[in-house]
Amino acid sequence: MEAALLWFCNWSTLGVCAALKLPQIHAQLAARSARGLSLPSLLLELAGFLVFLRYQCYYGNPLLTYLEYPILIAQDVVLLLCVFHFNGNVKQAAPYLAGFVLSWFLLGLHKWIMDLAMNLSTFIGAASKLAQLQCLWKARDSGAVSALTWGLSAYTCATRIVTTLMTTSDFTILTRFVIMLALNVWVTATVLHYRKPAVKAE
Repeated sequence: MEAALLWFCNWSTLGVCAALKLPQIHAQLAARSARGLSLPSLLLELAGFLVFLRYQCYYGNPLLTYLEYPILIAQDVVLLLCVFHFNGNVKQAAPYLAGFVLSWFLLGLHKWIMDLAMNLSTFIGAASKLAQLQCLWKARDSGAVSALTWGLSAYTCATRIVTTLMTTSDFTILTRFVIMLALNVWVTATVLHYRKPAVKAE
């Protein structure tokens, strides 16, 4: 029973994450705008994902417990490029992307750097959600923000709480997922609250 639950959580998480950001990318392309989407939130989320992936690789944790992170990072990079495109300057993305690549190598230099970065990544991840909430509260319009993407993010956090408890029981990772679950649910509810009804064509 436990093996079946672990299998389901791992593979359903991977399946969801393979398409997690696609509703957000579609919503942004359909609106041809980055309205309602917070650039600081996206950058912080990308940083948090990068640190989490590096931590898992560094300590040799089971591949299935973090295999979705390369997929999420690739989708976030596409979103980042879309935001810069709709804000009028794609070239501004280059320094950020270079910084993320450099960070990957710097994080693995010493164990204390890796551990510190992982502890900070929980705060970085939480800050990314709070930045998105602040953007929504300020605009009072969820614009091109996808509630489905945020809802699916909440689901993946819930499944990762289960897989972490069943495999590594790493307290740092567990704490991160519990906090991210609560904040993802909050953002989803806020997006739905500020969703403006579509105007029917006459």
